[in-house]
Amino acid sequence: MANAWKRDKPTTLLSPKFLFLLFSSTFLLLFIFIFSTFRSSLTNPTFFAINTHISFNSISPFDCFNSPQAHPVVASVVEGVRYPFMYSLSDFGTLPDKPHKNIVRMLKGKPFRKPDISVTVQEVLEKAKSEGRDGFVVDVGANVGMASFAASAMGFRVVAFEPVFENLQKICEGIYFNRVADLVTVFEAAASDRLGNITVHKLVGRLDNSAVSATGAKMAFKSNEEIAFQVRTVPLDEVILDSERVLLLKIDVQGWEYHVLKGASKLLSRKGSQAPYLIYEEDERLLQASNSSAKEIRDFLRSVGYHECTQHGTDAHCTKKD
Repeated sequence: MANAWKRDKPTTLLSPKFLFLLFSSTFLLLFIFIFSTFRSSLTNPTFFAINTHISFNSISPFDCFNSPQAHPVVASVVEGVRYPFMYSLSDFGTLPDKPHKNIVRMLKGKPFRKPDISVTVQEVLEKAKSEGRDGFVVDVGANVGMASFAASAMGFRVVAFEPVFENLQKICEGIYFNRVADLVTVFEAAASDRLGNITVHKLVGRLDNSAVSATGAKMAFKSNEEIAFQVRTVPLDEVILDSERVLLLKIDVQGWEYHVLKGASKLLSRKGSQAPYLIYEEDERLLQASNSSAKEIRDFLRSVGYHECTQHGTDAHCTKKD
């Protein structure tokens, strides 16, 4: 009889579906609390004020204040970074059977797994800080802000570009959660080499794989539903003034990197340490899907003075010597 419990049917109290319902109701209550707190903060007119420390040409920042609130809100702090920050998920996985890995971590009482780019950004900016260099960070293809908030957590100003509306909503949540409205300015746009409009393809359930190239967007997730939409394009040189110092330029745009770099020719042509530390994704398959190549990018970078580039996985890091 001592082992009779082993033959009983397992209780469904802690089944995956029950945990999912518990998780959902908990976050509903959390959302109500956050939303009520957010509404009460509207009495402060500076809460979502546009960052006035940086001047911009050609385009107005995204209006987080008047943007509709996304729901549900799934957010947590990131583990293992020197300067902690929070961010919100825009993709939840397939619920309830295959939730996003960070949702599983939350159910286990763990923080979000640290994104590699967040660690890299803080390392690069830590070095700049130790050398007494100040300036701001440009985050192109900001997704939900994992690089932007890693930088703003250190007190650096950030200019972020993100074309996907759902991701912009999550960036706005992160601006509130991290209390960095005075540091982070975000634009609803795709950085490119010309002013205009372009079609972007987003994947339902994998918004981080959104791309200008439909082939590039679906390269790794062929079964996901694809939605095409129009978004404004703007060259970085049209936005960033010559008087503003950029410490770090991070680009992750699923194969559109060459066009972003071409649109930042003036910025990248700055001399020595006045030029930004450059991190960009260099995935040959994605680049070819957008009719460019790693060689074309490297040739262009050499033409504007970037002769020191090293590979870090699928990312390239490029610097200029004084």
